[in-house]
Amino acid sequence: MKNEQAGEGRTRHGVARLLLEDGPVSATVVADALGLSMTAVRRHLDALVADGEAYTRDAPVRGHRGRGRPAKLFLLTETGRARFGHAYDDLAISAIRFLGESGGEQAVRAFAERRVARLVEPHRAAIVAQDDPEERAKALAEALTREGYAASTRQVGAGEQLCQHHCPVAHVAAEFPQLCEVETAAFADLLGTHVQRLATIARGDAACTTHVPLGGPGPAHRETTTTEGTPS
Repeated sequence: MKNEQAGEGRTRHGVARLLLEDGPVSATVVADALGLSMTAVRRHLDALVADGEAYTRDAPVRGHRGRGRPAKLFLLTETGRARFGHAYDDLAISAIRFLGESGGEQAVRAFAERRVARLVEPHRAAIVAQDDPEERAKALAEALTREGYAASTRQVGAGEQLCQHHCPVAHVAAEFPQLCEVETAAFADLLGTHVQRLATIARGDAACTTHVPLGGPGPAHRETTTTEGTPS
């Protein structure tokens, strides 16, 4: 019995590692890569999701979409990533430190700008096509969710709050806030209004929260990070 449980644990760890290294991936890809049956793969994936270590998103549709539900892709949550420690984060931090030492602050910021461009540019047309900041914020949240950030919006007072409940680079951004600063600037550009960053996971908050005023275009964005939560 113990050997059987140990084997299940090793297999689940292997499934989680595949999501870490290759995610987002489908159950079929996991089965093929690890030589497991679809029944076994779905059991392990369902367990990871139930334990909060993984989550799903719909696979992008290419060409004509047939009947039935869209295929699901699986990704690790921050909790799931934690089972592997922070070796990948440590590598990224070391690489950006070297970049800063050899190229200075400008090189680090250029790296951050290129990263966020790869994140948001594929979704730019769909976001800027919306008529007002509120609809653009919702479209941006949908885009970020597809990219693994589990984002949502809610109206608070005279503005909209964009909340990212997951951040794949939180540990790296804790040392290099340029990642958050450049991301905020990109949001302001996409939404066509100034935005205010209220909280970040990198600073220990539960979510990355960005306030989007609904009064129309404003001045350049302001970067303000606090750990006191969002305004009521």
